Amino acid sequence: MEILGLAVGPTGANCYIITHNGSGIIIDPGAEGERILQILDERKLKIEAVINTHGHFDHIGANADIKKATDAPLYIHETDAPMLPDPNNNLAVWAGVTDISSPPADKLLQGGEVLPFAGLEATILHTPGHTPGCICIKIGDALFSGDTLFAGSVGRTDLPGSSETALYKSINEVILPLPKHTAIYPGHGPASTLGRERRENPFLL
Repeated sequence: MEILGLAVGPTGANCYIITHNGSGIIIDPGAEGERILQILDERKLKIEAVINTHGHFDHIGANADIKKATDAPLYIHETDAPMLPDPNNNLAVWAGVTDISSPPADKLLQGGEVLPFAGLEATILHTPGHTPGCICIKIGDALFSGDTLFAGSVGRTDLPGSSETALYKSINEVILPLPKHTAIYPGHGPASTLGRERRENPFLL
């Protein structure tokens, strides 16, 4: 498995392309669709799915470009699905950026699914808090944590639909029990490990 990460858009959201044997999935194509598609073309990758960790504008902005070019199905948690087409609901208007919307999801997630992609298995973990439908995606020893857990920080809970209580419940009950060697690939900022976050993240101490 190879993980290609690139920061996209005005908030520097992390988009991840996870590849294996010439196929792959994309997590959070938040912007710069042409740039993402160029990587796919250069590597001759067949994309089997696009997964959004949540419905905020900076994580969904290139969904339309990727779907049009690859015909890959789009996945999101059912609770955040209404955010996709609505620039008010996905906070694009609130953030003062160009109206951003996405096609509707092809597949709605609830959490607990184990999805086979590109010869790999992606386990969907429902981790509400930053949004009600936030998910993390575990593939092997890697956890794509969206805006739930960052290196040295945690997701914002001062936004519409956010809940600090739910966020810490998700972190404490879903993420922290994972093995300490789990690699953390967050929605913004650098990668980390769960062991490091247990020891050093001031929001978890």
